Amino acid sequence: QVQLVESGGGSVQAGGSLRLSCAASGVTDEYYYIGWFRQAPGKEREGVAGLHTRSGNTHYADSVKGRFTISQDNAKNTAYLQMNSLRPEDTAIYYCATSPIYYTWIGPRALSSTVYDSWGQGTQVTVSS
Repeated sequence: QVQLVESGGGSVQAGGSLRLSCAASGVTDEYYYIGWFRQAPGKEREGVAGLHTRSGNTHYADSVKGRFTISQDNAKNTAYLQMNSLRPEDTAIYYCATSPIYYTWIGPRALSSTVYDSWGQGTQVTVSS
């Protein structure tokens, strides 16, 4: 089982940037996907970005494409979500997650929460206009 801890959330004005971090511990050599998800008040959790750790392939939600970048630092067992040009509608709790299930690239399914079995506690991001 992988333990995940997010950090880097906070409050920022529209147009600003934040970088979220996701530190992994435990059995970290057995997951193939890292995902970032978010949940705004009154809304369902949605996939934002997914990364296939073996190939480096990524997939993004249309709402963040070109603004957010998912990456990983294997040496530090840490994943990141760089968020630029933030908008008020990006306000949400952001979660990272990992999955050991799919060895190969699954494309857009990398944004499906059903793929992932380990989750962090989340970090709040608030974007003001």
